[in-house]
Amino acid sequence: MRGWQRKGGRVHAGFEQQEAAVLRGLVSQLEDMLRARAEEAPQDPLAELTGIRTGPSQSPDDPVLSRLLPDYHKIDPDTPSQEVLDSASALRSLHEPELVDAKVGVATVVMETLPRDGGDVKLTYEQADAWLAALNDVRLALGTALDVTEDMPEELPEDDPRSPHLGVYHWLTWVQESLVQALTA
Repeated sequence: MRGWQRKGGRVHAGFEQQEAAVLRGLVSQLEDMLRARAEEAPQDPLAELTGIRTGPSQSPDDPVLSRLLPDYHKIDPDTPSQEVLDSASALRSLHEPELVDAKVGVATVVMETLPRDGGDVKLTYEQADAWLAALNDVRLALGTALDVTEDMPEELPEDDPRSPHLGVYHWLTWVQESLVQALTA
């Protein structure tokens, strides 16, 4: 990939075919996970009348989705009060649909602006902001799946099954960092 550069009110980069395929694949998987989560929402006839959608009231079981859709209250697992649990459930139910929509929206921007076979990408600043959010979501998801920590070495032993994926994680970090630098230049 050629790093992001600012030119004439836009940011530009070039992606190789394989890079575009990897990024599109990861964004598509994330988008599918988020859409599946949205389908778990209870059917609420009142929502159709009021236009107020509600989502699931419980945290996702999947660690990746749990990282992307965190609780709205910090819940002490040793002494959870019913009041805090009820509040967390209500907040999730009210706000998760908006959060899922926002995450799916930024993923859609990446899918619409990244050529399937690679090539040049030219983004408005608004599209670049969407890319930053989508890249952040993909990195969070991949980092969670790989159990990335601050203490993790830059490279893992070759026999570690996470090793090739960690390289993708580091590449995504560079893509995101390059875009931030171009936007702030």
